[in-house]
Amino acid sequence: MVGESFIAEHAAEIPLADGGRILVRPIAPQDKDALVRGFDRLSDESRRFRFFQSRDSITDDELVHLTEIDYVDHFAWVAIDLDEGERSGVGVARYIRDEDEPEVAEPAVTVVDDHQGRGIGGILTLLLAESAVSNGVKRFRAVVLGDNLEVLSGLDALAALSPDGAGVMTVEVELPLDVALFRSSAMYELLRRVAGGSVVPHPLAWQDAPGAGPGPNEGDQ
Repeated sequence: MVGESFIAEHAAEIPLADGGRILVRPIAPQDKDALVRGFDRLSDESRRFRFFQSRDSITDDELVHLTEIDYVDHFAWVAIDLDEGERSGVGVARYIRDEDEPEVAEPAVTVVDDHQGRGIGGILTLLLAESAVSNGVKRFRAVVLGDNLEVLSGLDALAALSPDGAGVMTVEVELPLDVALFRSSAMYELLRRVAGGSVVPHPLAWQDAPGAGPGPNEGDQ
């Protein structure tokens, strides 16, 4: 488990195209409550796309698995809306390395419904890809429900798609991602620097960030 300095070095304020601001940083063990609040904000459809089933809650074991990570084989970024009244978490992106194929990892990106369409998912995806490459991952491979059109649309130029039976698709993406397919190369460069821990505009100490909760010794999605 990395220390708080790692979190602080990779925390930064990122501007959105609509004028809003988010804080992005690696997930931390004390984000468990924030994950529960974020889950509660997901629609039934978003929960089904993320978990392949409708469900009402996240278990304690899942919260441990999702937040107490090693940042190498399992890495996760969180996005916090700095303009919300309660300044709560609005998105999470993570990868988990395949034990049998160490150069492959399964990614997952979730943004709460009322913040979708703001570019947060794209920001988190690129941060995740940069982190994966730095840790030796060469491909993302995910199973997606066949009716998850938001994810599947527009992937033809970026990923290999193959039906996997039972209404699901396997999506495989080579890393690093093609910068030319991202709408702003300047934003990509900023995110690359954040993922690498470089100095970026308005870096924030993670323990003072909105929604951070108690200190790192007190125990993240």
